[in-house]
Amino acid sequence: MTENFQFTLRRTDAGARLGEISMPRGTIRTPAFMPVGTVGTVKAMYLDQVRETGADIILGNTYHLMLRPTAERVARLGGLHSLIRWEHPILTDSGGFQVMSLSGLRKLDEQGVTFKSHVDGSLHHMSPERSIEIQGLLGSDIQMQLDECVALPAEPREIERAMELSLRWAERCKVAFGNQAGKAMFGIVQGGDIPALRIRSAEELKQLDLKGYAVGGLAVGEPQDVMLKMLEETLPVLPGEKPRYLMGVGTPDDILKSVARGIDMFDCVMPTRSGRHGLAFTRRGRVNIRNARHAEDLRPLDEQSNCPASRDYSRAYLHHLVRANEALGGMLLSWHNLSYYQELMQGIRTAIAEGRFADFMAETLEEWAKGDLERA
Repeated sequence: MTENFQFTLRRTDAGARLGEISMPRGTIRTPAFMPVGTVGTVKAMYLDQVRETGADIILGNTYHLMLRPTAERVARLGGLHSLIRWEHPILTDSGGFQVMSLSGLRKLDEQGVTFKSHVDGSLHHMSPERSIEIQGLLGSDIQMQLDECVALPAEPREIERAMELSLRWAERCKVAFGNQAGKAMFGIVQGGDIPALRIRSAEELKQLDLKGYAVGGLAVGEPQDVMLKMLEETLPVLPGEKPRYLMGVGTPDDILKSVARGIDMFDCVMPTRSGRHGLAFTRRGRVNIRNARHAEDLRPLDEQSNCPASRDYSRAYLHHLVRANEALGGMLLSWHNLSYYQELMQGIRTAIAEGRFADFMAETLEEWAKGDLERA
């Protein structure tokens, strides 16, 4: 740990990068997966369980927390870390993605976004300055700039307009953030699926000399090959000595292929959301525990795992819980999925350290392709 925000690149293996972020509240081993704690909770999980899976950092959502319980109340209660009992780093998104998704409930201009709460219809205004203020009240360790995220496909003019607005907002966020000891603000590269816009966004953000850079506006409807192409175009432009964060991504396959292209940080609701709907991610690919084939299968999901949810509960019991709509089913499968994601990240980090990431990637893809183990 350190009093300042510091990123150290330990080793590279082709495009993959092994490093760590040191902050006053702890060290984040990269490549890192950040479980999503939208409203101050990683759904269906105790936060000490989340920590035990291997998570160094979690994500909080500015939009949801500003509406309930409000950032000002969180600050009065001692900050988000204290309130939720998580004393490790927290990254907060800017709220932009959620606000932009409100569509008819919002009005956007140069100053920011005016929107109606999905909770009670109350009117709110989110400017770049207000987004940073809220994240500061929450006590976030890594704060994200306010940006406009355009769903794909979209018209090139619309993508360019949103990208340029996001750049202007990045400058305002940097001024609002100032120089907060031990904390960081990241800029967000936009530009949709147009390489020239992605490159221009990255080049201009680089001039702001921020602590880190995110790639936003991907995994919003475009095919995986488009997402990977945008990374290949964008990442060489970003400074190699700064962390790179791919927002909202994704599946284990997305993560593996994005690490190969140089991404250091990820977040996604997929492991917990999938768990609550009966889908498990395993060493042999996806397993739909709702399927009747699991009804009398006494094997665990993964007897090799260190996670009790993966190792100690039978598929038959998990199948019963999910089919009966018992909360425990979603809890156990979320626990399993988060553990699998963190085991994958640890495997990635070890492989990069040993200079064998390409082999690890090939072996992992081969195992997923085999599909779930058949019953003896």
